[in-house]
Amino acid sequence: MANVETMDVKWAEREGYVETFQKKEMKIPVGWALLPPGDAGLTRRVKKAGPHWVVKSWYKKRWISKGVLAPGSSIESLRAELDAEREDPAYAKKLEAGRKRRAKQEEVYAEDFAGAVRDFLSFHADYADLEEKMAELIAAHAVPVGSGTVARTKRIPIEQRAEAATIAWLRHQTTSYDHMHIARVKGERREVRRALAEESRRRLAGYRKGVEMGAGCPVWRAVNHGGTP
Repeated sequence: MANVETMDVKWAEREGYVETFQKKEMKIPVGWALLPPGDAGLTRRVKKAGPHWVVKSWYKKRWISKGVLAPGSSIESLRAELDAEREDPAYAKKLEAGRKRRAKQEEVYAEDFAGAVRDFLSFHADYADLEEKMAELIAAHAVPVGSGTVARTKRIPIEQRAEAATIAWLRHQTTSYDHMHIARVKGERREVRRALAEESRRRLAGYRKGVEMGAGCPVWRAVNHGGTP
């Protein structure tokens, strides 16, 4: 049974009720209020303070938070506490220090990720410049916070992230994948992506061996002219 103190729910048809993802209807406790999304700092404190329910809604093929239900008195006291902290000049300095620290961490990660992409590409010396430019393009696309790419996950090693990000970049930049009409059949899109990945790997193999690929190669065009025509 789910922990009723901290759980994900969705709105029920009856006003004043929510529904668990196991279809169990639950009445919202007396005195509880909804804290809408938007203030990450306050939301973190409310969640840490005690019992709460995260209300979720299905939007564009994924579940997103519509806010946090928690004791209204707790929300208000924590809001007042946080507002007071934010008025203190020391708080602004702390935020700025945090921003600089995160920016530095992102800069280091971008360099590490580009290096992992270069290691995966491992082009022949004749294509060293192309390798460098390609790694920079892939990192610039995949690394930024909020990009939603595999580069942002920590579930797999950076080497695997670099490989997956490279294959994904090639799929979008060197093939007609984005404009393909793919039948809505289970497994069809996965099969198309697999076939395109194999083609990309064949092209990469040519660059690794130092084979003359020519300016007409989709990879060369993507790196030097921003994609296929």
